[in-house]
Amino acid sequence: MRFGTGVAVYFLIWWTVLFCILPIGVRTQSDEGSVVHGSEPGAPTRPMLRKKAIMTTLVASVIFLALWSLRAAGVTLEGFLRAMPF
Repeated sequence: MRFGTGVAVYFLIWWTVLFCILPIGVRTQSDEGSVVHGSEPGAPTRPMLRKKAIMTTLVASVIFLALWSLRAAGVTLEGFLRAMPF
């Protein structure tokens, strides 16, 4: 995998994982019972974005390294599908 392709694939994995991790542990203003006047009651009280960015980076790195290892071992989607029993 070329460097540019690897960066693009990692970015796509990171972005997808971010959207999976964002809703974890969210407490809304209405859950806390302290809705700020003029704001959305469903807005998070503490979004914890730094913690979620770190978690996203760790999970995306593991997924990317697994994908890169499979690709370096010569596993391709075509070969995988050919080996399936259907």
